[in-house]
Amino acid sequence: MRMPAMNRALASATMIAALCVTGLIAAQSGANTVLKPADLEKLFPATVYYVGQSAPAQIRNSGGVKFGDGHYVLASLVDTSGYSTGVAAKYQGYLITEVPIRIEGKHLPAGAYGLGFLDGDRFLVTDLGGGDVFTAHTTKDSEMPRPRPLEVTDDPAGGYRLYAGRSYVHFSR
Repeated sequence: MRMPAMNRALASATMIAALCVTGLIAAQSGANTVLKPADLEKLFPATVYYVGQSAPAQIRNSGGVKFGDGHYVLASLVDTSGYSTGVAAKYQGYLITEVPIRIEGKHLPAGAYGLGFLDGDRFLVTDLGGGDVFTAHTTKDSEMPRPRPLEVTDDPAGGYRLYAGRSYVHFSR
């Protein structure tokens, strides 16, 4: 009589353990997460390379996304004080993407890039040598209550927004 009761208890414990493991795996792999500056302190390099120089990243002005499959898109403003005015005019930040993304409908392969929010509602992506990859149109969010120099948020329509102040571009996978 004791054996069937023990078998049922063992079967119940096994089922509970299996459900816990399944839930843990789903929690780790299912949800995309918007990252804040504190999340990027250990992920983003302290200095970045662009056009033959290294410059410190401004981690306090950073953001990103960790996708459910563990891949990242990370962005940060960069201290461009050591660059020429021509380079600094179009290079304000650094973008690292581990997977191909679309920014305002334009394809961007995985890699590291320079970025800039320019006058005339333009967003510029450059390669690490300073060559233009593409330009996209930015949108103003006049309802944003407290804009930050750079941040990433969810987009209510799907995907994400990369902001510089009140200007943003939409990106998605």
